[in-house]
Amino acid sequence: MQFTESEINYLKLLSRSFPTERAVASEIINLNAILNLPKGTEHFMSDIHGEYEAFYHILRNCSGTIRMRIDETFPELWESERRKLATLIYYPKEKLEIMKAEADDLAEFYDITLRRLIKFVKRVSFKYTRSYVRKRLPKDYAYIIEELLYGESDDPSGRIDHRKDIIDSIIEAGAADDFIIELCDVITKLAVFRLHIVGDIFDRGAGGDQVLNALMNHHSVDIQWGNHDILWMGAAAGNRACIANVIRICTRYDNLHTLEVGYGISLRPLVTFALKTYADDPCTDFKAAVSIMDAMHDTDMESLRKIGKAISIIQFKLEGQLISAHPNYNMDDQMLLGNIDLEKQTVTVLGKEYKLETCNFPTLDPKDPYKLTEEEQAVIDRLEQAFRESRILQEHIRFLFAKGSLYKVVNGNVLFHAIMPMTEDGEFDYVNTLDGPKKGKEWFDYCERLVRTGYFGGKSSKDKARGIDLFWYLWCGYKSPLFGKKRITTFERMYIADEETHKEPSNPYYAKMEDPAVVEKILAELGGDPENGIITTGHVPVKKGRTPVHAGGRAFIIDGGFAKAYQKTTGIAGYSLVQNSWGFILSAHQPFVSKQMAVEEELDILSTQVAKESVDRRMYNRDTDDGRLLQRQIDDLKRLMEAYREGIISQGK
Repeated sequence: MQFTESEINYLKLLSRSFPTERAVASEIINLNAILNLPKGTEHFMSDIHGEYEAFYHILRNCSGTIRMRIDETFPELWESERRKLATLIYYPKEKLEIMKAEADDLAEFYDITLRRLIKFVKRVSFKYTRSYVRKRLPKDYAYIIEELLYGESDDPSGRIDHRKDIIDSIIEAGAADDFIIELCDVITKLAVFRLHIVGDIFDRGAGGDQVLNALMNHHSVDIQWGNHDILWMGAAAGNRACIANVIRICTRYDNLHTLEVGYGISLRPLVTFALKTYADDPCTDFKAAVSIMDAMHDTDMESLRKIGKAISIIQFKLEGQLISAHPNYNMDDQMLLGNIDLEKQTVTVLGKEYKLETCNFPTLDPKDPYKLTEEEQAVIDRLEQAFRESRILQEHIRFLFAKGSLYKVVNGNVLFHAIMPMTEDGEFDYVNTLDGPKKGKEWFDYCERLVRTGYFGGKSSKDKARGIDLFWYLWCGYKSPLFGKKRITTFERMYIADEETHKEPSNPYYAKMEDPAVVEKILAELGGDPENGIITTGHVPVKKGRTPVHAGGRAFIIDGGFAKAYQKTTGIAGYSLVQNSWGFILSAHQPFVSKQMAVEEELDILSTQVAKESVDRRMYNRDTDDGRLLQRQIDDLKRLMEAYREGIISQGK
């Protein structure tokens, strides 16, 4: 086969890394070895909603995979010993102290524990090359761990006590605790090859910032943005409607700690304004979550309500301004402040008049209902500055942009948070934009490009302002891929008793996704495998008695109620999905009690398999996206070998 000039130029660049036939041959052999290993385990989680402790536990136990592997590796151990070993792997620092205190002979305890952990590391590392494992080992102990993993204890050449000598040396040097903790971390890194977060890290629970810290330290993660994530991303970009929504939700769930302590955002200007403006208003119209109402002192609850009402009115005004500025959003029916009749104490929603539960709106000007008062303007100015200047928040948001996207295609499967906007007849729905109508993949890609410009674009960018505004539409717009409902009814839930106004009709996608043909069409549109791929989403909590499996196993919804606020509806505490080399396993999790009880009483999260889809044959790396990239590298190296042998490119030394 002839070499083109452009190919020769490329191969010359490649030859810098592989300057000889021998170097090329060695790399081809290495890459082929990787291709023929079983596919690594992928772990899918969704809708964490700030529940850090439950998230961290499922992250460490890999949805029950760690315990299952322990049972396979140590069938000779008592159940209590296997449970203790699992807890040690999940919480090594905390559990180690308890186990040491219970040990009669500390040296014997260290010896047994180190041997078990080394055996288990070997068990979970069998899918990887030694080179891959080496990169996951702690730098200071890498050589020692490799000796323990691969040194043969029954070697006839005099190394029979080699492993024992190493373990004895670790104990005598006082390094056993540190070594055990590092081995547990190595296990969790090797148990999961890649972690997929299918949206909604923030809101409800108080640990969204902690979840992001954990994800930033994870060895391999990608994120598909959820509407709650995009809301915080928009707030960090300076979208004032997003900022108001973030604060309102944190207030509703008594989660101001995340803002003030986690991100160092001072709410003092808002608090001062709220307590002054609504001093004589009990603000019972601002309904906090039931779970926090039972736990709070009446005075604290009233203050929280005042803050919540103050920011919600600011929110409705800012949203009205956005809707007016963007007629293409088609959201005029959500501009309700202008429909309030203060004398009659009513509001008109979708052409029908409803009685308001309260009509105390001291900052509302009926002649200009969406104009902020001077004090409200000053409050939101200070809040925007605080969000923009929060170093930790901006670091987290940049991480979300670096590791995240609106959708992802992995090994023929498609991940996105909520929906593909559809019409009643099952077609992809057009969305009107200032750049023309968009639908399907084009709409997804357009949204992602625009919000990236909104956050990263320079002030001179003509699309920056539009991008910043789009964050809010993606949070709650009807045809947003992240929302999936006809309208958001925040105002109605606060101020109208008639529950008919609280309903949020779903996009036709949810009915159409039961049809395998529709799932195949979406897979093909977004670049997945229409014949064998599946769609994985979150966003909608799976209610009691409903199934997370749709379209005959071609689509999964894995939001089962991580957030405690949803668990009465779901009856469980979340779903998660694991794909190993043998197929998919969908698990339902029972509520997590506490880290303390998990450590002290060895209470694992009870996970029940609710669906399992096995493949006809075991999957290997060569069957994956990464494998196809490796195969292309092998093909390029083979061409370089030909070029060397034909003298087209000279070999180095």
